Amino acid sequence: MTTPRETRDYQAADAAHHIHAFVDQKALNDEGPRVMVRGERLHLWDNDGRRYLDGMSGLWCTNLGYGRQDLAAAATRQLEQLPYYNMFFHTTHPQVIELSELLFSLLPGHYSHAIYTNSGSEANEVLIRTVRRYWQVLGKPEKKIMIGRWNGYHGSTLAATALGGMKFMHEMGGMIPDIEHIDEPYFFAHEGNLTPAEFGLRAAQQLETKILELGADKVAGFIAEPFQGAGGMIFPPDSYWPEIQRICRQYDVLLCADEVIGGFGRTGEWFAHEHFGFEPDTLSIAKGLTSGYIPMGGLILSKKMAQVLVEQGGVFAHGLTYSGHPVAAAVAIANLKALRDEGVVTRVKDDIGPYLQQCLREVFGNHPLVGDIQGVGMVAALQLAEDKASRKRFANENDIAWRCRTIGFEEGVIVRSTLGRMIMAPALIASREEIDELVGKTLKALDRTAREYGRL
Repeated sequence: MTTPRETRDYQAADAAHHIHAFVDQKALNDEGPRVMVRGERLHLWDNDGRRYLDGMSGLWCTNLGYGRQDLAAAATRQLEQLPYYNMFFHTTHPQVIELSELLFSLLPGHYSHAIYTNSGSEANEVLIRTVRRYWQVLGKPEKKIMIGRWNGYHGSTLAATALGGMKFMHEMGGMIPDIEHIDEPYFFAHEGNLTPAEFGLRAAQQLETKILELGADKVAGFIAEPFQGAGGMIFPPDSYWPEIQRICRQYDVLLCADEVIGGFGRTGEWFAHEHFGFEPDTLSIAKGLTSGYIPMGGLILSKKMAQVLVEQGGVFAHGLTYSGHPVAAAVAIANLKALRDEGVVTRVKDDIGPYLQQCLREVFGNHPLVGDIQGVGMVAALQLAEDKASRKRFANENDIAWRCRTIGFEEGVIVRSTLGRMIMAPALIASREEIDELVGKTLKALDRTAREYGRL
């Protein structure tokens, strides 16, 4: 066990050797990061003994919360029995086989095969090559272009960054060829004078316009999150996904859903595309697959795609050292069994998810900083706005949201700020008392922020 050290010592050592994610490292070094040392259910404790309600499930991943001894025990048993073996050399192992059987028992019946990875970013890297290989095998190698959405997020490796639509990320490493984008279905920001249904159709039909512009014979697939996560927790209107699916089917374009955040119960369905009522050809998964206890991701393929690749494709030159890692697979099995056998996903749909959504709308529906509330199940966003009726956003919305997030830490709650929206995604096992704590402390943070900016 690591010997505890003073927080200033940890921070100095961290600054000397570590570059963090999505941060100005010099500024962080001056400030000093929080040093988290313990977690239990929805709560975290830092090295100075301060307690936080984690309203973000770590990074959208600790679906079962912290401190699950069954997941830790599964990892320990597997480490003692077979700590590692690979998916090369014509070999496999029981854990990855059993994980696949369990996973496909939970998925809709039109999926059949998985390619395991270590993360969501890797799953989306594998996606590009797999989709292009599929079309090669079918004699259509010219179908190479992938279409994503502006402000979408699919990871931070080079190809996954390209698939995503965050321009500031594109500027830090460039793009790869044959990637295009259409607009996000962000009604609050872009609706004009349309109804939600009209806006959803218009946003979806940009895909048809883009396919026709590029040529359907050149477009391989369209990738999107069922609801946008890192881009601001944006839920499209109900008319959006049926129209996207119609367009993909009409023009023979693969429909690829990034379920890295939405998968494994977050919306009250096992997978978010089931909530929105469409049928993708591929699913990118990670995060909730193991509740974040150990890294693991994957790419799920439809029976249609798998049949082509397996029966006609010959050698597929792909592979990862840790693909299907036995310890990760063992933890994933324990995690999925817990989600299933403890009725966690059903409870999200029927009980705790509706309770969270009701509380947010009752508490924040008339708050002077909040213009809109979106969400379902255990995921939600509070849209900050200067004027709710006209949907006028604050010119400095990012500064206001970041300040609110910072005050949240001071109040003992962890929520995320993205593009003028306050985001929360608590663990699926939350009690009503823990939801009350999340909402209450977030309200304190919003009220303090409103007072600082003269809105209360």
